[in-house]
Amino acid sequence: MRYEISKEPINIQSVIDKVVEREAGAITTFIGTVRELTDGKKTLYLIYEAYETMAVKKLAQIGKEIEERWPKAKVAITHRIGRLDITDVAVVIAVSTPHRADAYEANRYAIERIKEIVPIWKKEHWEDGEAWVGNQLETVAYPSGKPEEGDLHE
Repeated sequence: MRYEISKEPINIQSVIDKVVEREAGAITTFIGTVRELTDGKKTLYLIYEAYETMAVKKLAQIGKEIEERWPKAKVAITHRIGRLDITDVAVVIAVSTPHRADAYEANRYAIERIKEIVPIWKKEHWEDGEAWVGNQLETVAYPSGKPEEGDLHE
């Protein structure tokens, strides 16, 4: 599968391998990691949760959008859920295209769309508190900061 939600650490090379094509002159990757400082606050760890079946569908939708916009592009995206510590890999996006400019543009498009439409939420844990962040634009805001599995409809 080129679009996945994983509870295990992401094998970066396996994501890249999914987009290798003989016609591709470029493969770009985006590797999103957990950073320690956000707006001056020290993060201890993150908890990612997702409405998994819908998240996979939305990742595939992003791949289709890219393949329509950039002909001959091939996309693979894996996002991790669960507890992630500082420097852990949260998301890997690989895009192959015949030319490098398209690969760079398509990869950036992918991460921006993930932030917009994929039902994945993260709870940031700091030295002095915690909060759910990242409600996606196409989801409803919930008092807890994230919906439960049955709250979203396909």
